[in-house]
Amino acid sequence: MSKPRAKMTNSFPGCPVETTLSFLDGKWKGVILFHLLTAGTLRFSELQRRLQAVTQRMLTKQLRELEEQGLVSRTVYPVVPPRVDYTLTPLGQSLRPVIMVLEQWGSRHVECKNGVRRMVEPDSVEDEASAA
Repeated sequence: MSKPRAKMTNSFPGCPVETTLSFLDGKWKGVILFHLLTAGTLRFSELQRRLQAVTQRMLTKQLRELEEQGLVSRTVYPVVPPRVDYTLTPLGQSLRPVIMVLEQWGSRHVECKNGVRRMVEPDSVEDEASAA
């Protein structure tokens, strides 16, 4: 029987990777970070338009988690109707290389056509190595 993760204390060979991924876990966090990286400050409604498949409740939950993690800053303006802006903190900006590499990999290996998503195999391992 395997030990629960919390009880494994001797060695954590994947710790930096696991920790980084924990900040991106959740279906929408990486996508939210990508849009904030590429567009800068966005209002809640603008984020909702860009992520059409996400529910308002899920978007709110993911944004709150990103805020708690210190990756996103939330600014509320005391106006009617309420205005809330989201922007990346310096810590969130530091994820730029990670998010952009994910975007590049997806552009090369994922094809989205007519509502269908499929993986695109590289022509060869050598081509892939030379592209990196």
